[in-house]
Amino acid sequence: MKQHLIFVGLPGSGKSTVGRSVAERVGATFADLDKVVERQQGMPIERIFAELGEVAFRRMESEAMGSLLEGDPCVLAPGGGWAAQPGEMDRAKENGLVVYLKTMITTAVDRTKMHDYRPLLMSDDPYERMRELLKEREPFYTMADAEIDNASRPLEDVIEEAVVLAHTQAGW
Repeated sequence: MKQHLIFVGLPGSGKSTVGRSVAERVGATFADLDKVVERQQGMPIERIFAELGEVAFRRMESEAMGSLLEGDPCVLAPGGGWAAQPGEMDRAKENGLVVYLKTMITTAVDRTKMHDYRPLLMSDDPYERMRELLKEREPFYTMADAEIDNASRPLEDVIEEAVVLAHTQAGW
């Protein structure tokens, strides 16, 4: 029986990149939770944070994830802070296979610099801020059912390992 496949990890750990590729390879729908919230709210994440605050965003994020988990099995990539919200990892594990994409802080920061605006990474020292996020969040990430080292390996190897997990542990 197919289960959701949920990737967790720091911003820049590759959740969306790996998730999208895995979904294509196993014939699943892919959902980036931040993009789902943006569509539902009609505004970008940075505006939600600026106008409504993090608490409101986390509530929206939780509701969107709940709806996705109740739907047909798919591949999900929540934001980096989702896993650290009370009860979210337990709820996800009841409904799917959670995979922690573990990466180095320097890699995560370098990847996030190349991409979109990240409200919780706005800092004079993004490396220190990422260290703080990892310290806060890693206890939740390590609750995952599986872990893939995504620090210095070729992307194709990481994707292939995730596809194997999808087939062997999530029923795809």
